[in-house]
Amino acid sequence: MSTFTWSYSSLKDYINCPRQYHEVKVLRRFTKRVTAQMRYGSEVHSALEDYVREGKPLKKNYEIYKPLMDAILEIEGDRYCEHKMALDIDRKPCRYGSGYWVRGIADLLVVDDDVGFVIDYKTGSDKYPDPNQLKLMAIMAFAHFPELQTIKSGLLFVAHSNFITEEYTRDMVESMWEQHFAPDLTRLENSYQNGVWNPTRTPLCGWCPVETCEYHKGY
Repeated sequence: MSTFTWSYSSLKDYINCPRQYHEVKVLRRFTKRVTAQMRYGSEVHSALEDYVREGKPLKKNYEIYKPLMDAILEIEGDRYCEHKMALDIDRKPCRYGSGYWVRGIADLLVVDDDVGFVIDYKTGSDKYPDPNQLKLMAIMAFAHFPELQTIKSGLLFVAHSNFITEEYTRDMVESMWEQHFAPDLTRLENSYQNGVWNPTRTPLCGWCPVETCEYHKGY
């Protein structure tokens, strides 16, 4: 039995720096600072969700995103905004709030018969897109919606009008899992079991909240 629960963001935190993950997520000695970019991202996500779910008009400073969202609204099917999904340790669908092993939230999920669409809104740079989050959302959607055979997904970089797409079929689930998630999850499990949380030195260490790390600028 696994000794931890996780999400895509927490696994990515571990990959980036096991020491920071341990200090922030496990020991809770430090917390990440909420930046202006993070606040802006949350505000945009909320505005786009309200527009898609309720047709609530976008505020003036977000109206530039309306053509993108109107194109999204043309996708036929049942819409699920900010849709919560979770899997247990056997990768079976379960409740989001309890008994889960991994969980995540799809910004927008559309189900049209046996075809699904998973869209993740991004407000940052599109220079280094990371589609693995889409893969995890697709794996969970296949589990929660047995009728789905194909999922078309995309990272929508709203500030750049850039839509990076991928397509998955149900028979790709195991290979996606084994290639993109199983190795890092094994490393994470080993860290929990062995108590080894080595730091990763990067140019961003000076801005890390873990001030006691030997690589922090103030240590």
